[in-house]
Amino acid sequence: MNNVERAKQFMPFDALVGLQAALREREEKHSRIERKELSEEEQMEISNTISRVVKGCTIDVIFYLNGHYVEVIDKVVKIQTTSKFLQLGTTKIYFDDIYKIEITESPSDF
Repeated sequence: MNNVERAKQFMPFDALVGLQAALREREEKHSRIERKELSEEEQMEISNTISRVVKGCTIDVIFYLNGHYVEVIDKVVKIQTTSKFLQLGTTKIYFDDIYKIEITESPSDF
């Protein structure tokens, strides 16, 4: 018996196939939180910041996604004011999902 076949004997055995995935899914569902309502002042602040965002600037944004608040810090690849979203890398963020946004570096800072 070669070493590869011998090593297979000692691999962990998952008697309940899919149990770990089901447990992770259940845990994720239980950790979801409700979307927080923003005051008019907070909405205006977000709107003003979005109006200053341009392609190439780096932003720190917290947004609501599938029951969780997610923070992303990255460069803006695309901003679409008519469709109301911006894209950081491969992450597409709709304006209505933004909880907090801050411009950390603009293209003029280079």
